[in-house]
Amino acid sequence: MKNLFQQHWDSIYATKNAEQVSWTQYKPATSLQFIHSFNVNKQAKIIDIGGGDSRLVDYLIDEGFENLTVLDISSTALEKAKQRLGEKADKVHWIVSDVKEFKPEDSFDIWHDRAAFHFLTTSEEIEQYLSVASKAVKGYLTIGTFSDNGPDKCSGLPVKQYSEKALTQELEKAFAKIRCITEDHVTPFHTIQNFLFCSFKKVEVA
Repeated sequence: MKNLFQQHWDSIYATKNAEQVSWTQYKPATSLQFIHSFNVNKQAKIIDIGGGDSRLVDYLIDEGFENLTVLDISSTALEKAKQRLGEKADKVHWIVSDVKEFKPEDSFDIWHDRAAFHFLTTSEEIEQYLSVASKAVKGYLTIGTFSDNGPDKCSGLPVKQYSEKALTQELEKAFAKIRCITEDHVTPFHTIQNFLFCSFKKVEVA
């Protein structure tokens, strides 16, 4: 039985194409720059949280990365990504799951999340997410959220905006900040959304 959140995202992906959703990027340049900044090898295990039908995985496959996972709450979104990739889809591990309920069987060198984390608007949801991430990540984490100058809603749902300080404080128990930037994302319908992107390194607990 799908919950309301799953139904919402399945409906979005079933009824709208890439030109009709605000988050579309034809080349996810900032995400790629952050991933490259970690200087990992092509065997590094990378997971894209809330990846949907993002083209990030296309670029990572073409760059020769061999251990790729995409997780999304919407099975419809992942099916669209698989259809786009064709035979290349076999090079990716696809997981349909709410990230808060994700039970990873492996650890990851890089955890990438662009525009999933900011949909968690309660302290309980954020704690659940960070509990999963802290257990799953052995290397680096990069998150892109709406900045405190960004929208307060997306796809009809409320979001939580972040400053660099606020995001750093949320993650500081398990992750040490490396760097943060803000950038304007131009949507397919030519509106502007201001994003905050930060990278972190997993903190080794003594």
